[in-house]
Amino acid sequence: MVIRNEENLEEKSSFGFTYAKLLVFSIVVFIVVFIGSLSLAQTLLSKWFDPRYAQRETNKKLDQLALKVDSLYQEEDNKDQFIQNFKRVFNGDTTGATIDPAEVLKEQDKPIKPVNSIRLEPTDSQFRKDFEQSELSLITLTSSKYRELRETFFFTPITGIISDKYDVKKGHYGVDIVAKTNEPIKCIADGTVIMSSWTQDAGYVIAIQHRGNLISIFKHNAELLKKVGNFVNAGEIISIVGNSGEMTDGPHLHFELWYNGNSLNPEEFVTF
Repeated sequence: MVIRNEENLEEKSSFGFTYAKLLVFSIVVFIVVFIGSLSLAQTLLSKWFDPRYAQRETNKKLDQLALKVDSLYQEEDNKDQFIQNFKRVFNGDTTGATIDPAEVLKEQDKPIKPVNSIRLEPTDSQFRKDFEQSELSLITLTSSKYRELRETFFFTPITGIISDKYDVKKGHYGVDIVAKTNEPIKCIADGTVIMSSWTQDAGYVIAIQHRGNLISIFKHNAELLKKVGNFVNAGEIISIVGNSGEMTDGPHLHFELWYNGNSLNPEEFVTF
């Protein structure tokens, strides 16, 4: 093949062809076109040319739905187990390994019957009066029961002003501490996180189980930094103070202490 100038027919370039070269060139072009077509059919054009495309997409969606169902089933099973463990503690059985305070959060929504509304017989009232004035009064028993906790040093979870004190009659089982926005909240003692979740009333809640069946609960957090099962040291940051949940009127920390299924006044054990 000779290429010439059309004006003076001067030869510019020439190419030599043979049957072998034409055969090799044709094979190379065919292979390139075949590979390109196959790649397009498997990627960009698979929706139209691959009959297995729809089946593969359906299988992917089914696998994702199956994983979600398994996750929901596992979460539901863990929730039921936590509730059963917490009920055992309230019934006096302390052999359970894990406790979930979710039942405590639900119980707060129930109205508490005032003590003054309970009618007692005259003999019962006199016996109660004599018992409270004796050395075996409830106050003496309580002080002896919680003597071990009083001798334990607890870290201050957050420094601030107490806006609402502990009052069982009002159904307020902890103290509300007003602090600065985005203030870190610290763990009061070594323990294991048994709840790190969100509830409609208390917002982001984290609960930690310490030794001796002592549980500390932190409500209305803006962000939780620990997960269930994590071990935390005393003084370690576990969350950020916030204003989450419906039962709140501003950024603060609602802090509770539970010992053997009974609520405690945090001000008697922790300095704020």
